[in-house]
Amino acid sequence: MSSCMRGPERSLQPLTQDFGDQEAPSARGLPHFGRMRQGRGWSSALLLLLGLGCWAQKLPTRDEGLFQMQIRDKSLFHDSSVVPDGAEISGYIFRDTPKRYYFVVEEDNTPLSVTVTPCDAPLEWKLTLQELPEESSGEASGEPEPLDQQKQQVTVDEGTDLFSYKGNDVESYVSTSTPSGLYQLELLSTEKDSNFKVYATTTPESDQPYPQLPYDPRVDVTALGRTTVTLAWKPTPTGSLMGQPVQYCVVINKEHNFKSMCAAEAKMSNDDAFMLVPKPGRDFSPFDFERFGFVPSYNGFGKDRGLTSNKISRVYPPKPKASDIQKVCIGNKNIFTVSDLKPDTQYYFDVFAVNSATNTSTAYVGTFARTKEEARQKTFDLKDGKVSNVFIKRKGSKFLRFAPVSSHQRVTLFVHSCLDTVQVQVRRDGKLVLSQNAEGVRQFQLRGKPKAKYLIRLRGSRKGASTLKVLATTRPSSKHPFPSLPEDTRIKAFDKLRTCTSVTVAWLGTQDRNKYCIYRKEVADNYGEEQRRREQNQCAGPESRRKSEKVLCKYFHSPNLQKAVTTETIKGLEPGKTYLLDVYVVGHSGHSVKYQSKLVKTRKYC
Repeated sequence: MSSCMRGPERSLQPLTQDFGDQEAPSARGLPHFGRMRQGRGWSSALLLLLGLGCWAQKLPTRDEGLFQMQIRDKSLFHDSSVVPDGAEISGYIFRDTPKRYYFVVEEDNTPLSVTVTPCDAPLEWKLTLQELPEESSGEASGEPEPLDQQKQQVTVDEGTDLFSYKGNDVESYVSTSTPSGLYQLELLSTEKDSNFKVYATTTPESDQPYPQLPYDPRVDVTALGRTTVTLAWKPTPTGSLMGQPVQYCVVINKEHNFKSMCAAEAKMSNDDAFMLVPKPGRDFSPFDFERFGFVPSYNGFGKDRGLTSNKISRVYPPKPKASDIQKVCIGNKNIFTVSDLKPDTQYYFDVFAVNSATNTSTAYVGTFARTKEEARQKTFDLKDGKVSNVFIKRKGSKFLRFAPVSSHQRVTLFVHSCLDTVQVQVRRDGKLVLSQNAEGVRQFQLRGKPKAKYLIRLRGSRKGASTLKVLATTRPSSKHPFPSLPEDTRIKAFDKLRTCTSVTVAWLGTQDRNKYCIYRKEVADNYGEEQRRREQNQCAGPESRRKSEKVLCKYFHSPNLQKAVTTETIKGLEPGKTYLLDVYVVGHSGHSVKYQSKLVKTRKYC
């Protein structure tokens, strides 16, 4: 094949023949270039060359040196009408604009194989044969026929139709013996601008660029979980029998299966290139971008779920997100586990055998599977105004249901986390109305709705098990079993009033008359906040303390919240010692809540 030849200008007439009248053979996962069709002596089409002051090369005896030079210099085939012999080329076609490729077969009885791979959209393509003039033969004498005259012959003479196809399958035309002539490959996309690939060779038996599929080309799902799917497939004989470098690439998405690698790549952005194979012994989840330092901007974690954050939908369909379609190349193993999937979600899985030397690929028969549903959690009912004790395992969740029997305007939710921080989510009739973390005592006010039902989800800590006290009520605050709390539950110590034997502290109260009890405990000088959190259960009341630690109990309230503050001087302390102070507020029904503990130290010298 000669690299100096050009095809005819784009002024050729558009494709008008209806390809739908011919049977469209399917080549999904074909291991041997697809279906053969007998034409003029099993004719078919391979690389075009139109003489531009150069003599055409005889295809049956390909010049390997020239071929390797052409392959290395990709610019020779960029946007060219000439199809190189034995190399896959990529092209781009505009909608409703035919694109034509040409090649010349100089000798009769030449084997030929042409493969077209649609990417973005279905293609219509057909292969035709033009008889070459006698004087244009490579063995003829005299000057070559002028290029303009060759163009005119191609335009006027429609030639012989050898093969046509319409669809998005990878389809091939293979012939063991073709006559000499000028071959034209014409492509048309009627849906949209599209990418495609074309491969042609006159030595199909020896080239075999596409990996062969095994006798059973299906991808099997061998294990299925809530967040994982394990895939297995039979290896391609190309790697084991022919010694060619082959690796497998797995494509995962939520829309449909792909019939070719380029179809999957067309759906991916340029940034979503090949991902590295996972380390031995551990499969990589393509959905976990954080392992690569990427921050997913499409999820809503860490953002407030405002009730008024209604977004205007886009006019055009959004580009597939990184989580919607991923490709992972895993080397030569034929078993792979995809993890970190979403429960109760259908995924499509495709496997491609890729020739690492030529970068050509063959698609296995893809599969799909729906992950299992989340394990159904048992739901516990909350009674209006009654405190419930809740225990949650490490990283576990508990579901609570609150269904007021009467009409209500407001729901007050108390969550008292005894140990570590927990996540609180509340749905009212299925709509998310609250999602916050709770540490210590938190009080939430929810807007009521007639006959509304509330589902409360409590998610435990990653550090360990969680213990909580939960109260939901529609009653006025004066009848709550939990004592009313100020927004700020810290204890304030006055440094200037600190002596060798006493400290003075203050804390906020409320408009409700409550009982407050103060306790003290001597601790080591290196006693820190983390140690305090590990040792103390925030839900434990005064009854758990030693009598010797009790300082006093008193009642306090103020009609004016601006003045709802009380102070107390704790005496009888030792110089230079560290003490842990706790204030408990006790409700009418005996339920107590502890303020945030305070570390104080007396002066050593006075």
